[in-house]
Amino acid sequence: MPSAQTQRFIAHTLLSLPTPLLRLMAGGGVVYQGGRTLDPRIQFLAAQARGLPPMPSLSPEAARQASAAGLALVAGEPEPGVRVESLSIDGPDGPILARAYRPETQDAAAPLMVWAHMGGGVIGDLETSHVFCTILARCARGPVISVDYRLAPEHRFPAGLEDVLAAYRWARDHAGEFGAPEGRAAIGGDSMGGGFAAIVCQEMKRKGEPQPALQLLLYPCVDVACQSASMTTYADAYPLTRTMMDWFVDHYMGPQDDPADPRLSPLAEQELAGLAPAVVVTAGFDPLVDQGEAYARKLKAAGVPVAYRCYDGLSHGFVAFTGAVPCADVACREVAGLVREGFEGRIA
Repeated sequence: MPSAQTQRFIAHTLLSLPTPLLRLMAGGGVVYQGGRTLDPRIQFLAAQARGLPPMPSLSPEAARQASAAGLALVAGEPEPGVRVESLSIDGPDGPILARAYRPETQDAAAPLMVWAHMGGGVIGDLETSHVFCTILARCARGPVISVDYRLAPEHRFPAGLEDVLAAYRWARDHAGEFGAPEGRAAIGGDSMGGGFAAIVCQEMKRKGEPQPALQLLLYPCVDVACQSASMTTYADAYPLTRTMMDWFVDHYMGPQDDPADPRLSPLAEQELAGLAPAVVVTAGFDPLVDQGEAYARKLKAAGVPVAYRCYDGLSHGFVAFTGAVPCADVACREVAGLVREGFEGRIA
């Protein structure tokens, strides 16, 4: 078995081949669905993944290991000029591990961003978004704290959410220690982490606490019972399928939990006025694309400043593909640029 470093080199070499050859190796032709054309490198990755055991056939622990190994093959290099520090934050059920990212070019006016990784509430860890957090810190010129929240099914809803809420409040109250404005913080995440970020804003409103400086929602899960058209059109997309989404939700929720609870499905919340300005980003080839767009529209209708982008040719989880998919790397830098604009109050 080749070493992880050798496997990563082979994967990056293959993915650097010309587009026609990649498409040929992926079965030939262009993947066109729902009015969108899939990036050829993601098409190639999807073809390779067909030979692997589907995630719903694995135990949660095996799924975590398989996901971590797969993402390591396509990860990029961390941004230079970003200092990384390990943290331990007091949580509702013991210490929460976290990482702080501070760029050399930090702007003292930029708020601290608290980040929650993807993984359906079941998989993922601090490595999942490591490279993206360095991009976000450097390009948005503000510190980032990434949270290693508890995972299901060992810790079902609302454990992970409560960890993110605790980490957000801690970061807000300690922001000055990271060179950011005192008493303020932004919140962000992708997939389930994006759902957590949306819920944090809603929860701050419910509790009468100040809103985050900004909410960054990347291909967010904001409706755990979603039946929109994209759940069918992209039901077999890579890397997230509808079957996988069901598997995540089954592990994350308990039998007594109501999918319409806004702390599970923030899209169900009717009172959105006054929430933090939002950057909402979706991927075209993603069962969740409709719900992310719907939440952006609902925020906008409530008078919340929103910047919305859909990267039509990319797939769910693209922030983890920066080393293998050039368009994903570009998208991550564009997203960080939108965050910077949000920090400067330039989202209408």
